[in-house]
Amino acid sequence: MSGWLSEEHSMRAAERILDAAAAVFAERGVAATQMADIAKAAGCSRATLYRYFDNRHAVQRAFVHRSARRVGTLVAAEIHGIDDPPARLVAGVLASLRTVRADPLLIAWFRPGDAGLALELAETSTVVTDIANSLLPSAPADPAEPSLAHWLTRVIVSLLTVPGRTEDEERAMLEQFIAPLIRTRARPRTGHRRD
Repeated sequence: MSGWLSEEHSMRAAERILDAAAAVFAERGVAATQMADIAKAAGCSRATLYRYFDNRHAVQRAFVHRSARRVGTLVAAEIHGIDDPPARLVAGVLASLRTVRADPLLIAWFRPGDAGLALELAETSTVVTDIANSLLPSAPADPAEPSLAHWLTRVIVSLLTVPGRTEDEERAMLEQFIAPLIRTRARPRTGHRRD
């Protein structure tokens, strides 16, 4: 039996496929990468590739989830101990940007031709939403309002696609435009009831 087909190698095989896909995404672009490209890079047949992933979108989603978990873990470690909600959010966004930019396999997702796909996958990913929520204060969200976590995801993707000139400039933008929103959201609401 081939090593690809044995039960003991199935998890490693999926990881190997995702590693190969990452390299092809970085080289060719995410949108331009086909299943045949991934299979060739992984050293497996297309039939084997389809045993692990139903289609190209499934490979992309699995890669985003795996990468988001890794980035989320690194960011959480970096912002651990920051208790002020606006400061935590700004530090978390900046840490996210630095982490993605430092990895050529991740920053490749934010080239002009691929950024729309990256945003679509990020906005529909519960993993990415959970990570974005971890940067926000724990005040309950108003169900009538769009999700602040989805909005924050858009801000991060925007800065990855069209970065500021420096990290200091990005920090200033986040402190000016994002931090006040979080201060308002974290503040307890007071009001008078009318009978």
